[in-house]
Amino acid sequence: MTRRSPWKYVALAALGSAVALSACAPSSGGDSGGGGDKGKTTLTVWSWRVEDEAAYNKIFDVYEKSHTDVTVDFKPFKSTEYNKILATGLSGSDGPDVPQVRSYGQVQATIASGALVPLDGKVDLTGWDENVLASAKGKEDGKLYSVPLAQQATVMYYNKGLFEKNGLKAPSTWAEFMAANKKLKDAGVVPIAVGAKDDWTLPIVHEIIGGATFGGTDFQKAVKSGEKDFTDPQWVASVKLFKDLEPYMPKSVAGVAATDAQTLFSAEKAAMYPGGSFDLAVLQKANPKMQIGVFEVPPATGAPSGAQPTTAGWADGNFAVSKKSKHQEQALELVKWMSTKEFGQMVADEVKQISAVPGVENKDEILQQIADNYQKHGSPYLLLTDFRYGTPTGTDLLGKGIQEMLLGKKDAATVSKDLDTGVKTWFKPGA
Repeated sequence: MTRRSPWKYVALAALGSAVALSACAPSSGGDSGGGGDKGKTTLTVWSWRVEDEAAYNKIFDVYEKSHTDVTVDFKPFKSTEYNKILATGLSGSDGPDVPQVRSYGQVQATIASGALVPLDGKVDLTGWDENVLASAKGKEDGKLYSVPLAQQATVMYYNKGLFEKNGLKAPSTWAEFMAANKKLKDAGVVPIAVGAKDDWTLPIVHEIIGGATFGGTDFQKAVKSGEKDFTDPQWVASVKLFKDLEPYMPKSVAGVAATDAQTLFSAEKAAMYPGGSFDLAVLQKANPKMQIGVFEVPPATGAPSGAQPTTAGWADGNFAVSKKSKHQEQALELVKWMSTKEFGQMVADEVKQISAVPGVENKDEILQQIADNYQKHGSPYLLLTDFRYGTPTGTDLLGKGIQEMLLGKKDAATVSKDLDTGVKTWFKPGA
């Protein structure tokens, strides 16, 4: 199946014009919507994962073989522009039939707008992880509005070849981790590739290096109940780790983009890359010859006694049905298929992400190791799972705060205090 390129839509959307966007958006009306085979229903699926286009086309080709009356038109847009594009599309008549929507707090505005079809009683997600299901539900009404795609997890990727060349192995203690950073830097290798220009990445990196220090799941429970807040000494210490590790990040790290950090790692100029399980396929494709390993960063000096490494996780990339779709029956059938093991297995095999569907096997050894780490030491990506239900969000506050710390404008205590003050404008402990 030949699919249409999304790039002309992205280019026009970037101009920020709703008129231009409406003009270029794909039509979901008509049984042979533009580009589809005559007599078939064309379902448009929108996503922010441009890098997964080939994988999704392969997946939807399988669906079309068993649903011969349907053509699936997958259209990915640039991630940083997607929220605006989606909001415009869902409010008009030329939006997607099946939109990929954000999770937890970030999907609440979309739900509140009435743009999505409730899926309770239409899609059976019995037996799914409750934390995953929470990502797809309305905070106010508790209804299900989407089918979760993946369970993401934080991970420190490393280049096995560079480690071996420098006589190193994956560290099991903080002292070993710091010694490895120093040895790599002395050898002219960037130890940790971080792209701090993109502030959304920084809370993820913070989880990777500081989760064990602030306490992971235990801290989540304490901060939600009001027993602790973000001025807690262990939280402040976890934020300070970012500044402590700055000498081992790229020079002028606050001006380095996330894509540049990935390139440093893929070009084997950096030895480690802190990111998410969603980065795996991108890194493997960029340099298929590189031997990639993963490890959990050990608890830092000063972490609570008995602290274990943490792998933070969250659900991501959910798919929903638009209320304005002219093909709701067919769209619902596609979304129901996205809850099956057949679809979930292809997500694991082709998209290289940990499927949210229970019982899916990860054939990729690295992906399975990440999943195993989460099973052993799983904790929530706290600022995403619990602190995105109001404005300002926890992730925005910490991301921008860490940027300012790296620029020398704030210290860890101030970053933490500003985070605490910001979320308390809407967050009520125990609620």
